[in-house]
Amino acid sequence: MKSLLILTGHSKGLGRAILNTYLEKDEFEIIAISRTRLELNKPNLTEISLDFGELDVLENELSNLFPSGDFNEIILINNAGWIGEIKPVGSLQVKSMRTQININLLAPMYLTNAFVAAYKDSKAKKIICNISSGAASKPMEGWGEYCSTKAAIAMFTKVAAKENQDSEFRFFSVAPGIVDTQMQDEIRQADELDFPQIERFKSYKTNGDLSSPEMVATKISYLLEHESEFQDVIQDVRNFDLP
Repeated sequence: MKSLLILTGHSKGLGRAILNTYLEKDEFEIIAISRTRLELNKPNLTEISLDFGELDVLENELSNLFPSGDFNEIILINNAGWIGEIKPVGSLQVKSMRTQININLLAPMYLTNAFVAAYKDSKAKKIICNISSGAASKPMEGWGEYCSTKAAIAMFTKVAAKENQDSEFRFFSVAPGIVDTQMQDEIRQADELDFPQIERFKSYKTNGDLSSPEMVATKISYLLEHESEFQDVIQDVRNFDLP
């Protein structure tokens, strides 16, 4: 039987690395959702263009994102995210705050809810992996929106896991560590007055301390393939090594 992966934010960064990892797994059919299509010619890949900043559009498309079928395994990876404005509370723009909450919190909540509803009667192994951040538990100046939305999706994931602890669903909130992606570049462009930790983040790049998206994607894939080895909902890829 085939397996199914539904992946958001697949067009760049960690999402692209996750996509590449699963494209190498012939048993997977992949539905990849981002604002931008890659236009890849892969027989097992369906790309859907959606802007998670516009939740009305996502809501109208939800029923089309979760196909029925005789799957052995069904995985949802909510990877799409946005660092948003890096500014202190009191200087944030309402429109940016709304977009940040839509992308980082409400979209993965919508998708997780729809996934559970669509596959609650399926006998397949079912895994929801919401990409969180170490910032979910560590306040950072200038990251009020990002820290808050990542903390909220981590708690939502824990609640869903508690509600489904006797079911065939598994839920993970995974912190990927500090990954060498466009988001890190955006962080390094911040104003020091808005983000006092900027020099530390610049040093991650210059010192070679950033993890590659490919390594993090491989670790996430390992976690999901060996989910019985990982009992806690909250996971951090920096806390385990590949065999």
